[in-house]
Amino acid sequence: MNGILLVIKPPGMTSFDVVAYLRKIFKVRKIGHAGTLDPAAGGLLPICLGKATKAIDWFLNFDKSYRAEMILGVVTDTQDAEGSVIETNEVTVGKEAIMSALKAFVGEYAQIPPMYSAIKVKGKKLYELARQGIEVNRKPRQVEISRINPIEIIQEEHTTIVRFDVDCSKGTYIRTLCHDIGQRLGCGAHMSFLIRTGVGPFSLAEGVTLEEINKHREEGTLNSLLKPVDILFQDYKSLVIGEKFLSGFLNGAFVTLQDYESFENNETVRVYSDSQSFLGLGRIQTRAGRKILKVEKLFVSN
Repeated sequence: MNGILLVIKPPGMTSFDVVAYLRKIFKVRKIGHAGTLDPAAGGLLPICLGKATKAIDWFLNFDKSYRAEMILGVVTDTQDAEGSVIETNEVTVGKEAIMSALKAFVGEYAQIPPMYSAIKVKGKKLYELARQGIEVNRKPRQVEISRINPIEIIQEEHTTIVRFDVDCSKGTYIRTLCHDIGQRLGCGAHMSFLIRTGVGPFSLAEGVTLEEINKHREEGTLNSLLKPVDILFQDYKSLVIGEKFLSGFLNGAFVTLQDYESFENNETVRVYSDSQSFLGLGRIQTRAGRKILKVEKLFVSN
């Protein structure tokens, strides 16, 4: 089986757990997830099967969308509800100040990755060091928050809860965003809930639960859940090459084009065979006045 499966990961499972579970269901050797979700988080987890695993790196560059909930006034060592409380503060800010703090993070900002993360420093994962009580300096990383949309602010006597939607670039830690918003407000905060609602062109509404996948297995219709890998590249123009060029294209040779004057030099294109099978991505190049097609070595589907 080859294709992309959009899974709704339940909280409590790691992304690797989901992959291991699905490997048994689909009975495939090549399978992998396209972007880790923390165990406590739920939501959209793209899974690539078979030849589609070659597209995982493309997924990693996509922007992500989330719905998050944070609790003001309570700081934890993991920046989420899974950790130990290390600080509590009275929340004296009002809704206007909270809204202003949220909006202040729209755009690029330097985010310091949390200690409880899988980032490696000198060969050691940060969370392994954190569990030993060791904290190391982490270099800030530029991330971009393209949208923050407040959904609800609940202010009760002893608790202030903020729910919001956020669109962000790859590598953004939403629990760290919540922590940083709390620091800006002067009371601290931690992320209490997270669900991923979108990855690149895909939305949570397109996802399927593990229970639904099991039902399709029983009905023998697992293939119907898979999306073709070329759906990732729909923004590129397409072209078809004849049978005699297939071997050359797939092995990295140049393919001379005759009737493709509409393509620009250095333009990336989706390449299909006469039978409409997706072969991969190519790049148009001009040599000695001729249009040629050179294989794009970042992705070949076969």
